[in-house]
Amino acid sequence: MATDVAASTTDFVSKCRAMAMDMLRLPTQQMWVDYDEEADVLYMSFRRPQKATKTIEVEEDVLLRKDGRTIVGMTILNASSRGGRPKRRRLSPKIAARNARLASAASTGRSG
Repeated sequence: MATDVAASTTDFVSKCRAMAMDMLRLPTQQMWVDYDEEADVLYMSFRRPQKATKTIEVEEDVLLRKDGRTIVGMTILNASSRGGRPKRRRLSPKIAARNARLASAASTGRSG
């Protein structure tokens, strides 16, 4: 059992270190990350408060949040299916409809 704990701790530390190196390459000094497991949405904010004035869908299920020309955040819908860990369950129809509304608002240029 101690070996399992040590292996999982080592794996966790390794993944965190890799993520930290990737984050250091970003052109931002601060970042807040929130994951809503029920909705399967990952929120990344590059300033607090975010106060975005425009949302742009830059690729399927990836919404860029801007304030003028400044990128202030990113929202990733269906986040668990984009790599890292397998999706544990299907989204409820209510959550799927919400994600579709967010993506639709982004494609029409409305803030979401």
